[in-house]
Amino acid sequence: MSKAPPKSLIPSERIEGMIYVIRDQKIILDQDLSVLYEVDTGHFNRAIKRNQGRFPEDFAFQLTNEEWLNLKCQIGISRSTWGGRRKLPMAFTEHGVAMAANLLKSKRAISISVEIVRAFIKLREFLSSKKELSKEVTELRSFVLKHAQKSDQEFRKVWQAIEKLSTPLTKEESRIGFDTGQN
Repeated sequence: MSKAPPKSLIPSERIEGMIYVIRDQKIILDQDLSVLYEVDTGHFNRAIKRNQGRFPEDFAFQLTNEEWLNLKCQIGISRSTWGGRRKLPMAFTEHGVAMAANLLKSKRAISISVEIVRAFIKLREFLSSKKELSKEVTELRSFVLKHAQKSDQEFRKVWQAIEKLSTPLTKEESRIGFDTGQN
């Protein structure tokens, strides 16, 4: 008898909406993690900075100016002249998210971390199935292109035979019997 998963603190769709692809990696920004973990972004980033050894480049990295500008355009973050960010955001991969939850040590951080990892897994499964479908379509396309000329000729022969069968017979063709040559 399997146990039903516990009720989510945050809808998975909301978490999935916070996952972006940068440098060919699925990431969540520091500001989004701090919202999910219910901690101040500055406090969150200071905790990460104090424990930099736990966050190699494949766990967390700081966005470049260009990446941040591109992302802001994609997600519609408005430019603020008052306050706003003074430093470029940090991006956390699935592993970085799990490591950050261990740093915060709150029950909420641990629960949210589990939900975020599930969202990453769901996204990975979706992308994997999409890649498989894309691969099958590509294989089908190459098969059709490879055999198109041959198939086209065979199709024409079949179509001509169908046309021949569907056209009405002339009086001569409709006669039944043998032609003895005597009229």
